[in-house]
Amino acid sequence: MIDLGSAALSEALIEQSIRPLFSRALAPGPVYLANHSLGRPPDRMAADVQHALDAWYRDMGEAWDEWLAARERFRALTAELVGAPGAGPIVPKTSAGQGLRAVLNAFDGRIRVLTTDAEFDSIDFILRVYRDKGRIELATVPARAEALIGALRERTALVVVSTVLFRNAEIVAGIPDVIRAAHAVGASVLLDVYHHAGVLPLDLAELDADFAVGGSYKYTRGGPGACWLYVHPRHQHERTLDTGWFAKEDPFGYRRPDPPRFAQGGDAWLESTPPVLAPVQALAGLEFTLAAGVVRLRSYHLAQKERFAAQLAELGIRVEGTSAHFGAFLSFAHPEATRLSAGLAQRGVKTDARRDRLRLCADLLNRDEELGVASQALAALVAR
Repeated sequence: MIDLGSAALSEALIEQSIRPLFSRALAPGPVYLANHSLGRPPDRMAADVQHALDAWYRDMGEAWDEWLAARERFRALTAELVGAPGAGPIVPKTSAGQGLRAVLNAFDGRIRVLTTDAEFDSIDFILRVYRDKGRIELATVPARAEALIGALRERTALVVVSTVLFRNAEIVAGIPDVIRAAHAVGASVLLDVYHHAGVLPLDLAELDADFAVGGSYKYTRGGPGACWLYVHPRHQHERTLDTGWFAKEDPFGYRRPDPPRFAQGGDAWLESTPPVLAPVQALAGLEFTLAAGVVRLRSYHLAQKERFAAQLAELGIRVEGTSAHFGAFLSFAHPEATRLSAGLAQRGVKTDARRDRLRLCADLLNRDEELGVASQALAALVAR
């Protein structure tokens, strides 16, 4: 495990102990401010993946022992990060959307789903498709606790809501109230915590969330494919149509009891043969995030966002997202945000845009002089 001590993160600590862990990602290149989209991996990630591949070449079928051990390590580290009661409730998935479908497919018959108009495109798209196929009745409200609570009905079966919004990093206040109100009418709650886990402290057990989806693509630096579904222990006996032989009791026993017999706990929510490298590629980033500590990372990022916003303000650029009411990144509202992002890329600054929002996410690997370069480049583009 990585040892970064317990002192507050500082420029000196980052230069001495953290940047050397990311030498490959910090090779000369653009000013990288898309850390909210694809996190920069630690150097060790490549060695971990190579080790898993070596096991395949060396051991062939016996490589499964090592691969499954890595999967269980991924589950345990993720559980520690998000406050799950042990590794069992963490079910590896390849995407947050796969996790959502598993939950939707655990209900019998047509159900009423309540969501917001601010969910990420994948979640929104899946829900609309299920609606159009007649699988769900879909109600959509603004991303506010009072709107969600006001739209709850006795026949609402599931509430789907992000805890941090993907377009502008706004933290949705009142999530505990939404969960309590939903439970009072018999509804379950699925939280999308993709822009929360690794950025803000998270305790899914304390929140009493029924389900949650997230992944390693962004803030835990694990790349695509290493995602997960959290299933509260009270739901682990339920059965989803998104299943497969890894969800069987003793899958390598190859017995076929009828009716089917499922594994214990969250393992009953596994599917068929899993992608084995995705959990492996996520381990180094998870270990780094836990060693750095989410509270320490949050404190550092808040100060860094303030410094970045101040540089931009001096050049006439007013951004949103500096306060503690927002997650990891700043956003700049502009009708041509996509053009601005493309222009910044031409000037050696990597960002992205979501409709009218340019998203700017520095992390602890970004030096202040890089933020100055980005500020000057954005101001020049806006002036044009």
